[in-house]
Amino acid sequence: MTNPLQIKVYSDGAVLEHMLNDLNSGLVTGFTTNPSLMKKAGITSYIGFARDVLSQITEHPVSFEVFADDIDTMRKEAERIAELGDNVYVKIPVTTSTGISTADLIKELSEKGIKLNVTAVFTVEQTRLVVDHLTSGVPAIVSVFAGRIADTGVDPLPIMTEALAICREKESIELLWASPRETFNIYQAQALGVDIITCTSDLIAKLPLAGKQLEDYSLETVQMFLNDSKSLGFSILED
Repeated sequence: MTNPLQIKVYSDGAVLEHMLNDLNSGLVTGFTTNPSLMKKAGITSYIGFARDVLSQITEHPVSFEVFADDIDTMRKEAERIAELGDNVYVKIPVTTSTGISTADLIKELSEKGIKLNVTAVFTVEQTRLVVDHLTSGVPAIVSVFAGRIADTGVDPLPIMTEALAICREKESIELLWASPRETFNIYQAQALGVDIITCTSDLIAKLPLAGKQLEDYSLETVQMFLNDSKSLGFSILED
């Protein structure tokens, strides 16, 4: 399928089969993973999984996240991950689990030319700190969790608008809309000019619905309800 979107759609997951299916859809131009997704997928070897992915996905960016929670070990893990392939981005959380900023590590790694995906960013202030510590011209992604921001009752659009302006201050820095909750978020992100949105396979599968006539969709929904009700074998009038 030809990709009708201007925004880059990255597949978010840790099941290689699903990643390859998303790639073959023609809608996906990159991939992201994280420890939670790896746990859900039952991954038993981090480096083994990464190598399997990179043997199949050689030209599209793939983000792999560090597991460590201390700066020194994060550094070592980041350098190891970066060595796995030229298309690898190293995901660094914006803080440790105790709230210690990773800004100095981000600066150090970026200055070495390591491509980074700084993750778990929620605020404009965090975005500012991250971008100030990234090296202009070295590819980097700033992942702002718009979906989780919306979960708190806060409109993420103003935050994403400000974050985008900050990312534009330096070359080769892209803003990623993370944790979308519905396909419409893709179109919201695109309208804002956000560079990337990361989606689960379920959301990606809904993209071909773009432009579908609502009357037709309504009819198909009624038909689905009817088919499901028949398969149940229930009889309301005879019960």
